[in-house]
Amino acid sequence: MKKQLITSMLSAALCLAPQVEASPVKVGMITTLSGGGSGLGVDVRDGFMLAVNKANNSDLEVIIEDDGRKPSLAVQIADKMIQKDKVDILTGIIWSNLAMAVVPSSVNQGILYLSPNAGPSALAGKGCNKNYFNVAWQNDNLHEAMGSYANGEEHQNSFILAPNYPAGKDALTGYKRFYQGQLAGELYTKLGQTDYAAEIAQIRASGADSVFFFLPGGMGISFMKQYSQAGMTIPLMGPAFSFDQGILQAVGKSALGVRNSSQWNKDIDNAANKTFVADFESAYGRLPSLYASQGYDTANLILSAMQSSDINDKDAFRAAIRSAQFDSVRGNFRFGNNQHPIQDIYVREVVMQGDVLTNKIIGVALKDHQDAYAADCAL
Repeated sequence: MKKQLITSMLSAALCLAPQVEASPVKVGMITTLSGGGSGLGVDVRDGFMLAVNKANNSDLEVIIEDDGRKPSLAVQIADKMIQKDKVDILTGIIWSNLAMAVVPSSVNQGILYLSPNAGPSALAGKGCNKNYFNVAWQNDNLHEAMGSYANGEEHQNSFILAPNYPAGKDALTGYKRFYQGQLAGELYTKLGQTDYAAEIAQIRASGADSVFFFLPGGMGISFMKQYSQAGMTIPLMGPAFSFDQGILQAVGKSALGVRNSSQWNKDIDNAANKTFVADFESAYGRLPSLYASQGYDTANLILSAMQSSDINDKDAFRAAIRSAQFDSVRGNFRFGNNQHPIQDIYVREVVMQGDVLTNKIIGVALKDHQDAYAADCAL
C-alpha cells in the first residue's frame, strides 16, 4: 500500500512538472532561384514552404537565399548562414557540384544537411557523414532504373549522354550498372549547353536503337526540341529530370510517350500524396513537380524530428531524422545505413490529360532499391 502511494505521488508530481520546451530550429535554404535551372529551385522552395506554412510551427524559422547555380556563391552563403545566422540545418541545393562545394565543410562543422535533391556518389559511400541525410535519392538511382527498364524493352544498342559534372557522371554510371546491352555511343556535354546539333548528328549516325539522356532543366528542354525538329525517331529514355511537370509544358508534345523514371508521381495512391497534390495546386496554381515533392518531404521530416527531440541534443535529433517518422508523399519511406532512401523507383510515361502534359506511372522498375555505395559507408 505504501509503495502504491509513493508511486501515485511521483506520478502526480511528474504531471504537475512544467513540460520542457524544444529549442527553436533555424533552417538555411540555399537553392537556385535565378538563371538556368531556377525552376527546380523554385519548386523545391515552394514544396518545402508549403509544408512549413501548413504546420504553422513558430519554433521553425527558414532563411532562403539564391545561389545562382554558382558554387562559389553557394559557399559564401553557407558560411554566412553558419557563422552569422547560426542555422542548425542547411538544405535546398539542386546541383551536385554545388553540393560538393558546400556539404563536406558544413557537416564537419556539426551542421545537419538534409538534401532535397543532389545526391552525389562521393557523399553516399566512404564520404558519408552522420550529419548528412539525403531525402531524395542517390544520383545513380533513377538512371539505374532506366537501365533495368531498357533490358525489358530489349534495347541492345543505347546511345547515352549527360552533362560533364558529378551528377552527369553518376547518371551514366548508374545506367551502365544495370543495362546489359551494347553502347552505340557515350558522351558528356557542357553543363548549361543549349545547342545539341553536333550530338544529335552523332546519335543519327551511330546505329543506336535507343537514346538515354540526363539533361536537367533548360538543357533537357533544348535537347528535346532540337531532337524533334531534327526528325529523330530513335526512342528516348531518361530520368524524371527532363520530363517532370515544370519542364513538360516547355518541351511540348514532342515528349508524348517518352518513358522516364522517378521515385514519385502525382498518382501515387496514398492520403499524404493526395493532400500534397491538392494543396500545392491550390497554393501555387500549378501541378507539383518531383522537386516540389522532395522539398515537401524534407520539411515534413524536419518537423517530425522537432516533435520528438531537441535540436540542441544532436544525437537525439539525428536519431529522430533517421527514424523518418513522417507521412511521405512516396508512401513507405526509410533510410539505409548511409542515410539515403531505400525506395521504389517507378517507370512513368508522358501523357496528355485534358490540355496538360503530365506523367502517369506504368510500372515499377526497381523495388525497395538501395544505392550501390551504401556498403562502403561506415555509419
